[in-house]
Parts: sequence; C-alpha cells; structure tokens
Amino acid sequence: MSHSNNPFVRGYDGLSVERLLAISYDDDCPLSYLPLHTSQSHLPDSQVERHAGVFCDDFALITEGQNVPPELDAQCPSHGIARNLVYAVMAEEAGKPLHVGDTCSEEAAREVVRRLSFETGFYSRCWEISSAHLTPEAGRFLAELADIATPSGFLFVAFRIPYSPAIGVKLIATPWTDANLLLVECITAEQLRQEHRAKGVPECLVEVLHLAALADVRMLVFDADAPVLDGLTLYDDE
Repeated sequence: MSHSNNPFVRGYDGLSVERLLAISYDDDCPLSYLPLHTSQSHLPDSQVERHAGVFCDDFALITEGQNVPPELDAQCPSHGIARNLVYAVMAEEAGKPLHVGDTCSEEAAREVVRRLSFETGFYSRCWEISSAHLTPEAGRFLAELADIATPSGFLFVAFRIPYSPAIGVKLIATPWTDANLLLVECITAEQLRQEHRAKGVPECLVEVLHLAALADVRMLVFDADAPVLDGLTLYDDE
C-alpha cells in the first residue's frame, strides 16, 4: 500500500541528499538541475561553481580545468556553465522520487533530513482517534481483550484507560513492515495479518492496526469523543 493512502503516515520515505548543479545554457531557458557524473563527484564546490561544462539528460561534466574522457564527452551534446550547486533533499513516494526542497550546503541538507526522519526506536507516537472507525462488534472485541490478558502472538496489547470509556492499544515490534517483522518475529506483514484474522480479530480492527503499525505508531487510543481521521472508514452505530 502506498504511504499516500495511509492516514497515519506523517513523515517521508527514503530521505536522501542529492548534490545538483544549476546549469545555465541559454539566456531564454530556465536553469537545468543535474548531478555530476560519478567520475567527478569528488570535485569540491570551488572546482565546480562558475565553471564551464557539458551535460545530457542524466548528468553533467565539468570541462574547465578537467580532463573528460572522449566517450563521456560524446554523451553530452549540450554546453553550459554551472552557476552554483544546490543540495536537494529527496524522498520517495510510491517508489518514485519526490523533491522535498533545496539547501545551499550539504550540512544544511543533512540537518533537514535529520529533522524530517522518524527512526524506529527513537520516538514514540500516540494517536487518539474516534471509535467510530470500528464496528460495534470490533469495539466489543477490543474491550474484551482489554479485560483479559491479551493472547500471545497478537503483537498488540489492549488496555482500559481509568475513568474513561476509551480503549488503548499498545502496538509491539513496529513498524509492521516485512523487513522489520522478519528481523524480530521471523514473519512477514501479510503473515501477521493472516494470524490476526485466524485469531478472530475483526477485519476493520485488523485494517486500522496494520495501517497504524506500518506508520510506526506505538500507542493507539479509540475514544467516542475523539476526532475522526480522514482516510479511515467510518462505521454507523448499531
């Protein structure tokens, strides 16, 4: 499932920093932003900015003060000047690159990535959402689990909140991705989903818990007075 379809997701996937040249090549054309060819990626900014070069659709090469192999030069039909360098913060959305923004230095870009990253094990995330996202049957199932010791293998624990009708759920071993679950539980996300169904967990509860756990939510509270979460199915009371 794409993270764009998961209302619990609030971060970016696959954050990275890409060093790009802003190349001018025609007074009437906007700047082109391209990475240096890997053979020149070691060049410091001072040997790149305001230097002449050649480029194609995929990369650029600095020719001023550099020796460019003929076979690479032949791949670059366009000529221009690297006006400056930008450090682009990139992410992924449904497997496709997503441009988040630009900074003027690698250090600044790395700091943006650090601030936007949510690394498993270093934060906790709690959501309070309306119990209308569960059917009455699922609500009763969750309440019954909260009143007993939740059976092993669920990877979640239900609990009551004192002086409140709300029911809380502690999610374990998140995020429920194949990579993480195979590492800690030796199962895939789909196998865990099937185990939940086999144990009688109502389908709407399975769906909400797996969406939340995929987004690395650690605590989930269902409360009739809490707001609804856009993107989640609503169920009418009986």
